[in-house]
Amino acid sequence: MILETIVTTQNQQGRAHIAPMGIHRHDDELIILPFCPSTTLDNLMTSSHAVINYCDDVRVFAGCLTGRRDWPLIEAEKINGKVLACALAHSEVEVVRVEEDPIRPKLFCKIIHTVNHAPFMGFNRAQYSVLEAAILVSRLGMLPQEKIDAELDYLKIGLEKTASPKELEAWSWLMAVIEQHKREKNA
Repeated sequence: MILETIVTTQNQQGRAHIAPMGIHRHDDELIILPFCPSTTLDNLMTSSHAVINYCDDVRVFAGCLTGRRDWPLIEAEKINGKVLACALAHSEVEVVRVEEDPIRPKLFCKIIHTVNHAPFMGFNRAQYSVLEAAILVSRLGMLPQEKIDAELDYLKIGLEKTASPKELEAWSWLMAVIEQHKREKNA
């Protein structure tokens, strides 16, 4: 099973890095698959710790992909790390095994500590639309523009029916990046 999460890591100087990431859950293990090269991978290989943040504010996902990475953080409880302040829950993890791969190594993590901060009240279709659009933005250089446009047309249906101001704001950030990508591609 793949869970769409926000992963926070720290470098040796204690600077936090926030990244949206689909992590794999297998039994009691969480598997993080960062691309090479990436700040998340560098930080995990150095510190061996991360925080997996379970968050329903899709602005964080969209924001991280559009240059908005300054989200409030609090100290983790059992590891040297940071927790997303708006997380509904989080798991503090430790890397226990690495399967090397030149593109996406697999970092197998054991959960050290999990905390629930607030109840999960459910998703609306607009949140799904923003998450899927954020994934498209992360793959702008890999997918044909026709596929991106077709996916966005479908995702707009759920967005228009159920969005709150948060989802509309996140969507606007993503659309600005997509429009900029189109302009640069056509220049």
